[in-house]
Amino acid sequence: MPDYALEAAHGGLVVGIDEVGRGPLAGPVVAAAVAFTSEPDKKLSALLDDSKKLTAKRRMVAYDLLMQAPDILTGIGAASVTEIEKINIAQACHLAMRRALNRLGRMPDLALVDGKHAPKLPCPIQMVIGGDGISLSIAAASIIAKITRDRLMARLAVRHNAYGWERNAGYGTAVHMSGLKIRGVTPHHRRGFAPIRNMIEAKAHAA
Repeated sequence: MPDYALEAAHGGLVVGIDEVGRGPLAGPVVAAAVAFTSEPDKKLSALLDDSKKLTAKRRMVAYDLLMQAPDILTGIGAASVTEIEKINIAQACHLAMRRALNRLGRMPDLALVDGKHAPKLPCPIQMVIGGDGISLSIAAASIIAKITRDRLMARLAVRHNAYGWERNAGYGTAVHMSGLKIRGVTPHHRRGFAPIRNMIEAKAHAA
């Protein structure tokens, strides 16, 4: 379970940053930045973990507590499909992180960032591999980023209902791939990703 050790060891305002949506075939990448202005209480801490490990119910309870707490700073940023195609997915993740940090409202003394490749941020950075299972701030960021992106994909699914985005968030599930074969590629698909690129190229060759 993640804890507050990294934040406490540094002192000052420490923000955790994580992104969601690196692997899907459709939709933007979303990042969140979360800073606790004081150590979170035990009730909240017990709810926080890597968002992928949480049930949907627990994730939502944690999200609501994080977003409602007056002493918790949050920022959310995204990079669009167009930006992903222009600068590649790794750089788009870093762009989303910078945008999330810029929306935090205060410049932190340190950013704890999940992963091993450091983004360019206007503050000191500490990379934490598997950070969403280690740091409460990063775990909180992973929850906020995931719910934000899942909701966005569910909204897109209303207009593009053949792909199951409300259930698969744009990942290449059987339902999504079936929808691609039936309806084709939408403006929200990542054309640089191999399955989409191959589909576009096959259609062009068949024309």
